[in-house]
Amino acid sequence: MKLRLLFTAGLISLVTVGPTWVTLQPLMARTLGPGPWQRMSTLILSLDLSLAALVVYLVLHFTLGRPIERIGTTVRELARHDEEGGGLLLRLDRALRRLSLDLGEERRLNTRRLEELTASHDALVRLQAELVATDRLATLGKLASGVAHEVGNPLSGILGYLSVIRMRARGSAELLDLVDRIEQEVQRIDQIVRSLLELGRPSRGKATPIDVRPVIESCVRLLGASRDFEGVQVTLEGPASLWLRAEPGPLSQVLVNLLLNAAQAMAGKGKITVRVESGQAAGLVVVEDEGPGLPPHVKAHLFEPFFTTREAGKGTGLGLAVSRHLLAQFDGKLDAEDRPGGGARFVIALPAL
Repeated sequence: MKLRLLFTAGLISLVTVGPTWVTLQPLMARTLGPGPWQRMSTLILSLDLSLAALVVYLVLHFTLGRPIERIGTTVRELARHDEEGGGLLLRLDRALRRLSLDLGEERRLNTRRLEELTASHDALVRLQAELVATDRLATLGKLASGVAHEVGNPLSGILGYLSVIRMRARGSAELLDLVDRIEQEVQRIDQIVRSLLELGRPSRGKATPIDVRPVIESCVRLLGASRDFEGVQVTLEGPASLWLRAEPGPLSQVLVNLLLNAAQAMAGKGKITVRVESGQAAGLVVVEDEGPGLPPHVKAHLFEPFFTTREAGKGTGLGLAVSRHLLAQFDGKLDAEDRPGGGARFVIALPAL
């Protein structure tokens, strides 16, 4: 690099100083006349060229030489594994290209890590919410198991007395209407107590391989004659047989609850689709309706005990909480989401064989 700068400085000096001397030579000969200066002109020209070359070299060295040397050092560091050789600019170009590729790969790696961290954070948030809900259910189950029998016995007595009153008041339509209303409210209290008992009740058996398709068909036939399903069409999709690990009783209870919720969400008119899907680790039972769907404020509290969107007196808010609890007893899961095109979708995941 220094030799190149020195050569460039000498060339610039020769180009600039040489023509000046050639131009001034005749003028100085006429002005000074013959004399010793003519013999010294060659020496003076050499000194001028040397001085000019030195000045230009120093300027080039401090303005270009040192920065280029630093760039060269950096390029050699970047291209220490470069075996192609070539000039500084070629090596710099290759080094910058490799650096660009490395930075792109690092950026993609950071993006992937950020996505993984985001997914892990979301999973932790969901796990925390599930732990909170589980703790609530456990507390509620302990409370229910302690008071259910105490509440159940008086309820049975009240129902018995209402039967006696109904027998004695056959001639009074107004009194019979009051008895019917009282009995409905007592039955609702009894349903709440039974639902609370399910929250704290351990698994009633061991999950065994079952064909879920007949269980679904049985639940659909059971509900087909009810008033809520008079204007509802239930369609079954998927394979004719799908064996998964579950308990038939709790699974039937969950399916009945989901089908009733779907029918009531559509106000008794519309189509419900029940679809079974097979997978390697789990099988799915999907229940879809054409109702209003799940707004965000509803979805956030959907599986909390006593949360309901129905009018006062028409729902206990325990159905979905109990359903998720029942499925969890044999490693099943229950999730909810909006269905594309409108409506809600509830997904039951059961362990595969």
